[in-house]
Amino acid sequence: MYILNDGIRLNAVLEPPVNGAEKYPLFIVIHGFTGDCEEEHIRAAARVMRECGYGTLRVDMYGHGKSDGQFRDHTLYKWITNALAVIDYAKALPQVTEINLCGHSQGGLLVMLAAALKRDTVRRLIPLSPAAMIPEQARAGQLLGITFDPQHVPDELVSWDDRILDGNYARIAQTIHVEEAIAAYNGPVLIVHGDADESVPFEVGEKAAAEYENAELARIPGDTHCFDYHLDLMEEAVRTWLIRQA
Repeated sequence: MYILNDGIRLNAVLEPPVNGAEKYPLFIVIHGFTGDCEEEHIRAAARVMRECGYGTLRVDMYGHGKSDGQFRDHTLYKWITNALAVIDYAKALPQVTEINLCGHSQGGLLVMLAAALKRDTVRRLIPLSPAAMIPEQARAGQLLGITFDPQHVPDELVSWDDRILDGNYARIAQTIHVEEAIAAYNGPVLIVHGDADESVPFEVGEKAAAEYENAELARIPGDTHCFDYHLDLMEEAVRTWLIRQA
């Protein structure tokens, strides 16, 4: 299925909870930079949520997966607009009783921003390995494994895996202040982060958890950005937290 956002089709997968309830709370689950909604860690998180009585809506953001748009043209502003459209779509579904957000990496940053903007709607928030340092890095000219003059952002940025991004990605990231989003949201938050994350240092998630009013941090020992070694521990952290939330 597709969700429309200003003429852009966003690929989405809506699944009910395992218990077969006709009405249910929903988690919107969003992938990270270069990712998509079919990645193993995204599906694993969604599976746990469905086992705990939540429906899930996994969505590909602009320029990713099976959604419209080119990767090089995606920005956090476009993703924020996508996320708000998806939240509004989900909120209007007759079977959905509650909206919750989960995102991985850049998607983790995204749901932190979206939860602040939709704080009257979003009940719970789960950032996985959240790349909350992206805006700060963009302002410092240290982003995507490259160095640039933050006052004169180049027209093209080449990421660590040789993917090309328009310079507007960095320009827009420079305008975002994550601390303001954290201060604006006071619902329950679970941050899950591997302490051997090679892409987003564990300290980034640790710092965000400390700054939220109502957050818990689940540290996954020896694990990577996408929970390659201990996916089961990520699943267990999410499951345990959701059971306590019931």
